[in-house]
Amino acid sequence: MSNGNGNSSLLAKFGASVIETIYHSGRFARFQWAAITASCSVCLKPAMYPLILNQMLAIGVRSVPVVAITGAFVGMVLAIQAYDQLAGLGIEEHLGVLINLSVVKELGPVLAAVMLAGRVGGALTAELGTMNVTEQILAVQSMGTNPIRYLVAPRWIACLFLTPVLIIYGDFLGMLGGYLISVPYLGINNAAYWNFSASGVEFWDISIGIVKGFFFGVAIAGVSCYKGFHCKQGAQGVGEACTEAFVGSFIIILAIDFVLVVVSKAVYSSLWPLRMLL
Repeated sequence: MSNGNGNSSLLAKFGASVIETIYHSGRFARFQWAAITASCSVCLKPAMYPLILNQMLAIGVRSVPVVAITGAFVGMVLAIQAYDQLAGLGIEEHLGVLINLSVVKELGPVLAAVMLAGRVGGALTAELGTMNVTEQILAVQSMGTNPIRYLVAPRWIACLFLTPVLIIYGDFLGMLGGYLISVPYLGINNAAYWNFSASGVEFWDISIGIVKGFFFGVAIAGVSCYKGFHCKQGAQGVGEACTEAFVGSFIIILAIDFVLVVVSKAVYSSLWPLRMLL
């Protein structure tokens, strides 16, 4: 009898968790749709542009040092780690291809997005979470203003457009860091380094990394704003929301990266024969 009660209790807990997951998934989807529609309407209202510019300053300009340091050290570490393997094969002059291709196509966009998820995502969640706990969001709503349009849309737009820009900047610093280690420190021929890099890195590789930035920016803003709007009460609730926002953004960034890699590879494979015919 007790075994039957235990099984039914286990089944009830499982059913409750499934229902809760479906509920939160639906609420998250509704929030993102409201953010998308609000962002589209905000882009058509010049009166909202100062709010967008303020968020661009907070999200983009103040994130430049973090992204720059991350990109530079990624390029330098790649150069140090890969040199011995390539030198053992006698192809150390191809080091620039390995560094630049890895930076612009994969490591640069992903690591820059992860750093932004920690710096920007945590700040957005903490700011909106504090406003939620202190009932400032309810105050905005009571004044007849849509809080998603006023609070979420400017942050959403700023992340959407500035994440690719920061990724480009991080890629540049990554390539520069790899060059400074490869040529002056490791003694690789300067002309050969850049010639092989130019022949190995295509515009397609650079564009894929930039396109990833748009998706990563949406993921960071969407998850962070959602967690801030629906955090629990108290300082502990805000702290938990910040942690959940970073972890959720990180997982979604990796998932989006995997999907985009598969899709871009399929598109490139289908377009490559056409390119050979041109």
